[in-house]
Amino acid sequence: MENNTTNNFSNVSFNQWDVELYESKHSFVSNLAIDLLELLNPQIGEKILDLGCGTGHLTYKITTRGAKVIGIDNAPSMIEEAHRCYPDIKFVVGDGVKIELKETFDAVFSNAALHWIKEPKKVIHNIWRVLKPGGRFVTEFGGKGNIETIISGIYEALDAAGYSSNKQLNPWYFPTVGEYATLLESEGFLLTFARLLERPNKLEDGEYGLRNWIKMFASCFFEGIPEKKQNIIIDDIENRLRPNLYKKGKWIADYKRIRIMAFKEGKPNKYF
Repeated sequence: MENNTTNNFSNVSFNQWDVELYESKHSFVSNLAIDLLELLNPQIGEKILDLGCGTGHLTYKITTRGAKVIGIDNAPSMIEEAHRCYPDIKFVVGDGVKIELKETFDAVFSNAALHWIKEPKKVIHNIWRVLKPGGRFVTEFGGKGNIETIISGIYEALDAAGYSSNKQLNPWYFPTVGEYATLLESEGFLLTFARLLERPNKLEDGEYGLRNWIKMFASCFFEGIPEKKQNIIIDDIENRLRPNLYKKGKWIADYKRIRIMAFKEGKPNKYF
């Protein structure tokens, strides 16, 4: 087993993801969304946008239902890997805040992506714009309380190390169901399903699971911190979180997910 303690956590930016680490240690991101595809219920001949498609595994699964899918993600490394894995699917580099596609879609699907965008009103407006009348929006992403324990551990370790200002680098948006529902309804969506799901998730790679997770998803907190100091802080985070999140040789991330289904200009009868 490789020990990742010598890695510089600040080397990973959030528009150039470490694809190898993502695919090898964090496949649960797409694997946990299989039942979300059932909520989407893709139909033969539909045109669907996968917003925040990552490496395209869920995009591909949607196409197996007979739908035509375009995947969009703001990370060039993810799109490059998606092209490599699924050359027959259209993937484009793009941002949910400014979707530049001219097409309109029967549905917009998004898994584990929208909590990375702190301008939800712009995203929702763009989703509304690219949907056909009666089109549906199906999404799941981090909700209120998501990774709350992990964030607390990171904040406490940064404070102890003298880097309190780095807490301002928190990249996530975790709304309540009510907050997000209000934004959707303000845009004109008809909300038909909304739920906050408790989703404790075992991280891969045993003892190094949390360290790999931080490298993959939370490296921004270490911006400007020398590499040796980074690893000391990571050790501190592990020590603080171990009593609550390390069970039987596995780290457990305290995930909470919002799952949403909403329709533009009402819900079509064919789905219900």
